[in-house]
Amino acid sequence: MLQHVTQLHPWLALGVAASTAATDAVYVFFTASVSSRRRVSAATWSSVWYLLSSFAVITYTRDWTYVIFAALGSWIGAYFSMSLLHPPRQTPAPVAPPIE
Repeated sequence: MLQHVTQLHPWLALGVAASTAATDAVYVFFTASVSSRRRVSAATWSSVWYLLSSFAVITYTRDWTYVIFAALGSWIGAYFSMSLLHPPRQTPAPVAPPIE
């Protein structure tokens, strides 16, 4: 098992993580387009989604270890795209009581 992990190619692992991050980000935008009933936008995001996912799938079907990097990239992509679509709310500064 450990020998298998030491045979990983770092650039390929990074590529899998990056492609799944991009794939999940695109999936979030696809879902937002579907929710907004924007047909052209949804269709465009859908086609980009499948193009991006093909790299990761082809890579980790040859070596299951890359699934870990695919899951990591998936989490990163969903987290950052949700942050872009719905930025965290700013807590307003407390208002001082009126001076009497």
